[in-house]
Amino acid sequence: MSTRAYPPVPPRQMLPARTLNLPGRGEVFLRDGGGDGPPVMLLHGWMASADLNWHGAYDALVAAGYRVLAIDHRGHGRGMRPLTPFRLSDCAEDAVATVRELELVPAIFVGYSMGGAIAQLIARDHPDAMSAIVVSATAQHWQDPQTAPLWRWMGVLGVSLSLAPRAAWKAGFRRLKIPVSPDTSWWPAELGRHSARDMAEAGRELSRFDSRPWLRAVSVPAASVITTKDRSVAPAKQHELAAALGGPVFEAPIDHLEVSSRHADYNGALLDAIAAVRPREGVARR
Repeated sequence: MSTRAYPPVPPRQMLPARTLNLPGRGEVFLRDGGGDGPPVMLLHGWMASADLNWHGAYDALVAAGYRVLAIDHRGHGRGMRPLTPFRLSDCAEDAVATVRELELVPAIFVGYSMGGAIAQLIARDHPDAMSAIVVSATAQHWQDPQTAPLWRWMGVLGVSLSLAPRAAWKAGFRRLKIPVSPDTSWWPAELGRHSARDMAEAGRELSRFDSRPWLRAVSVPAASVITTKDRSVAPAKQHELAAALGGPVFEAPIDHLEVSSRHADYNGALLDAIAAVRPREGVARR
């Protein structure tokens, strides 16, 4: 059945949205739950958006007392579209500039999948802006023989999304055995916001990312949430990252793309991980 049979209605009420102008960088699309709790910046994964990745966690984090922030990265969702190649380092700078502009440093940065690579770069380059890092469903690198063949298809991906975006996303849904229904009709609408060029270049960036030479020198409080049924980022690779970062490890029994659809099985581990690295009451922001 065609997705046109169902309106693209989000599965829940999202956090308030705002557009923030970052001097010298551009405008970022930001979800901001408000309040005066400890700031938590959520960094989404590749081919997702803040809402696609994190909508299942928004309410739980707000209820736990956090100031929840989530941006769309460059080329993803409503993220900025600069006339420059997609770079993970630029996404890291955007996220840091956002919390600085809001005078919310240091913040807890939570990175899922590609967002975990971005969070690692922030820990390396801007430790003063980060009170703690939580990583999930991510790794130190994607250069292993099992993953390498994927990156050779980035050019084909870019062309497919440019020429026939709806057909490409529908084909992806079929491959993942995701049925078209009122519950999923919002997904392709969100995916259609992406930049095809940036999707492909983001894949190439992930193929080049490797934090192994420098991550153990990073010294910020850290915790990890392992997605134990993950078929995209092997749990063994996630544990390698957790060992390099140090800190407590929590487990969520979900696959990579189930972070929001099975939020009841994920959010407990996420909340425990953030609580484990949450700054003590009375620690002043810089």
